[in-house]
Amino acid sequence: MNLLRQGRAYLLIGIVQWLLDCGLTIGLGHAGLLPLEAANLCGRVAGASLGFWLNGRITFASPGHALGPAQLRRFLLMWAGTTALSTALMAGAGHLLGLRGAWLAKPLIEIALAALGFVLSRRWVYRV
Repeated sequence: MNLLRQGRAYLLIGIVQWLLDCGLTIGLGHAGLLPLEAANLCGRVAGASLGFWLNGRITFASPGHALGPAQLRRFLLMWAGTTALSTALMAGAGHLLGLRGAWLAKPLIEIALAALGFVLSRRWVYRV
């Protein structure tokens, strides 16, 4: 598999995931359908679900490869771990840098976790 092709696909799918996550979070909150925390959770779950499926079908697809329960379990473990790590890093940034500093740190934290997610997805989550 071509690493450059996979990297491009992973990036594009990540952007689509982010748009779905943000759109759903903002839309559900703005419409008054859910409180912010619940809307954010819905957005994150929707984005992660779409990303799992698209990355399995496009980014890391190979002949004879099918998404199954093993890949889903590994994805859920990775997602939970990177979400927990993101939360811990944001809490640390908030403690050290204050709220505004944490806001500035968030993109850097998420970019680093996206790179980690790519490596874990390529080497562990989607392997057959």
